[in-house]
Amino acid sequence: MAVGLAFSPFISSAKADTASCEIDRPVMFAGLNYDSALFHNAVARFIIEKGYGCKTDALPGDVIPLLTGAGKGDVDVVMEIWRDNVADAWKKAEAAGTVSQIGVNFDDAIEGWFVPRYVIEGDAARGIEPMAPDLKSVSDLSKYIDLFSDPEEPGKGRFYNCPSGWVCEKVNSAKLHAYRLDESYTNFRPGTGAALSAAIASAHKRGKPALYYYWGPTWVMGLYDSYRLKEPAYDPAIFDALKTDPEPKKATAYPQSTVTVGVNTAFMKAAPSLVTFLTHYETSNALVSEMLAYMQENDEKPEGAALYFLKQKPEIWKSWVPDAVAKRVESAL
Repeated sequence: MAVGLAFSPFISSAKADTASCEIDRPVMFAGLNYDSALFHNAVARFIIEKGYGCKTDALPGDVIPLLTGAGKGDVDVVMEIWRDNVADAWKKAEAAGTVSQIGVNFDDAIEGWFVPRYVIEGDAARGIEPMAPDLKSVSDLSKYIDLFSDPEEPGKGRFYNCPSGWVCEKVNSAKLHAYRLDESYTNFRPGTGAALSAAIASAHKRGKPALYYYWGPTWVMGLYDSYRLKEPAYDPAIFDALKTDPEPKKATAYPQSTVTVGVNTAFMKAAPSLVTFLTHYETSNALVSEMLAYMQENDEKPEGAALYFLKQKPEIWKSWVPDAVAKRVESAL
């Protein structure tokens, strides 16, 4: 097994009142390199270490190598499997019977085109009047070109797309064409994901209008109240075509994704109590966005956000585990 990243803040010698772990090696987590997955890892690892008496570890990396590793047995637990857009590596391992999805982490992940809510409803506390009270749908955007004016291209609005090379950039560009907005709105592609989130944050902080693609759970969705514009109901065939056809005649909303917890099947057989906990592990887009916002505002690491969550939301995580486990976790906090 590949050497992982030790999780020193949570690893300690077992006390007499802790449970005996079902397996005699560390539970290996997929160290996916984005914040929401790292947060879930930190929460699950703390509970497994303090509540079940196990050691844990994490193998850092990108999605495809880690999902491949789960199929090979190098990784035991993957806290985020995006079921509606799962990688081929996971599909192959699932077909081979070496991995399994055991529970829903959250079923309300979102993607779409957004504007700040104050654009539509105003914000009395900040002295902001509604700027476009009738803006509800992408079909209304042709009436608000001046509101979302592009400072670099007078006479056109600006749509903040994903960075070039991202799948969502292709989809959004195709949508602009299908919605007949590609000539009236600049298809603005920030250089990085950080630049996109910075542009959105800047608009919200200044109370300015902005039209942008984004997704959740993310700290942006946790910190800034955004209104998702309506689109035609999700159609999988139309959506798939958006990925390959740059000039489609029709477009559709992004799917609302379900994100599951996945495990290696050998681990599933060896550690049934841990798998029962992971099966009951359940959060939501709003909850995870709230925790990621806490990380962003406090310059906190995932481990710190996990401790904050466990201390502040006991009514949530205690429903995942037996009483004896909950008591051990609580005493460790």
